[in-house]
Parts: sequence; structure tokens; C-alpha cells
Amino acid sequence: MKRFNKAIVYVILGVAAFLSLFPFYFMFVSGTNTNNQILSVPPKFTIGTELIKNFEILIGKVDLMSATWNTLFISTVYTILALLLFSAAGYALAKFQFKGKGLIFGCVMGSMMIPSLVMYVPLFEMMIDINMTDSAWAVILPMLANAFGIFLMRQNMMNFPTALLEAGRIDGLGEFSLFFRVVLPNIKPALGALVIYMFTSMWNNFMWPLIILGSEEKYTLPIALAVLDGNPTNKNYAVILLATAIATLPILIIFLVFQKQFVAGVMGGAVKE
Repeated sequence: MKRFNKAIVYVILGVAAFLSLFPFYFMFVSGTNTNNQILSVPPKFTIGTELIKNFEILIGKVDLMSATWNTLFISTVYTILALLLFSAAGYALAKFQFKGKGLIFGCVMGSMMIPSLVMYVPLFEMMIDINMTDSAWAVILPMLANAFGIFLMRQNMMNFPTALLEAGRIDGLGEFSLFFRVVLPNIKPALGALVIYMFTSMWNNFMWPLIILGSEEKYTLPIALAVLDGNPTNKNYAVILLATAIATLPILIIFLVFQKQFVAGVMGGAVKE
């Protein structure tokens, strides 16, 4: 009976895995076929021979290299800054005792209820006032005010042994040395989860870059993909799916590299010391 139940579980998991992975497979395969093959009934589900041709059409419509570099630069810099700022903020809210600590954390959590759309107008006016429109930093800096990242790191920092911090202070470590030499090396799972969250959110960010970036050479991949849509009655889905596959590939790589840390980091905030 146990073997039968186990077999049922494996079958269900296998079906779920197939349903989850098939759209990615179809996306990658469609980039190698023609538009007619994709729109045929049934569509072609095997690898075709049109990859080079579709890629040539793609780079002829958008500056793919520039968009990829812009997106990679913005996402990487944002993720590095987010790691430092959010882990420091989470550490302060979890391990330091000061007046107004509960109020500050309450304000951080309350800000998560504010829709991001209502912030675009004041943020745009702010970028105009400081003359920072149409630049990568105009995309990066406003997004660093991310309450979820602070919350995630604070929850993981709550489980960090306070005795280890006290031992470091007794040994003469300053707060900065303690943070960079003791705390960060021991919360790698939380940092891995944060890397996936922050990198993915910035890589896929569409609305704010669309508002703040005006030059075509500054466009990110989501904006470049939107340009590919073109005429709604005459879309080249093969080229669009090829571009989508190229834009999705770095996200898959990041997730595969940090998947263990992602799971451990998400679960870490649910376990009490």
C-alpha cells in the first residue's frame, strides 16, 4: 500500500513538473520555427531550422546587445546594493535595541500595502528635480526602497545567534567588522534567496524603466520585447518567443545556481531560535 501511495505521489509530481516545464520548452522550440509552424494546428513541437534567420530578424528590429547589457548592468548593480542595504537594515531591526524600532518596522511593513503605481508620478518628479531621468541610476535608486527585502532579511536575522555576536564584541570586533566578517558569511541561504528575488524583479521590471528611460539605447529587455509586438494583426511570434527565451535564460541560470539557498532562505524566517 505504501508503494502504491508513493507511486501515486510520483505520478502527480511528474504531471505537475511536465505542466510547469512544457511552456518553457515550447517557448525555446518556437524560436527555432517559422511563424506558420507555430500557428498551425497542431503547432510544431520539435526543434526547427529557423533559429539563425529568426535571430537575424530580431537583431534587425531591436538593439539586442545594448538592451541585454543595460538590463544586466541595472539588475547586477541593483542586486549588489540591495544585498548590502537590506541585510544591514534587517540586521539593525533584528539585533539592535533603540527607541522607535517597532514604529520603524511597522512603517516598513505598512509601505508594502501601497501600490507601486501610485508612486510613479512623485518618483518621476523627483528624478526631474535632481536631473537624473533617462539614466540607469534613475531605474536603480528608487527601487532600493523595497520593504519585502528588509522584511525577509529581518526575519532571517532574528534567528542569528545573539551569543555569537556578543562573543565577537568581546574579541574586539567593531560593528562593521562583526557584520561583514561574522553575520554575512553565516546567512548565505538568506542572501541567496534575496539575490533571486531582487535580480528577477529588476530583470523583469517594465513599467518604471518605460516611464523614466527615453532613449532607445538605454532601453532594457522588457521594453525591447514590447517594441517587438508591433502590429497586432501581423506579429512574428517566432521572433517574439526567441527574444523571450533569450530574456528568460539568465533568470533560469540564476535560479539554478541559487536554488538551494533560495529554499533555505525562505524557510529560515519561519524557524525560531
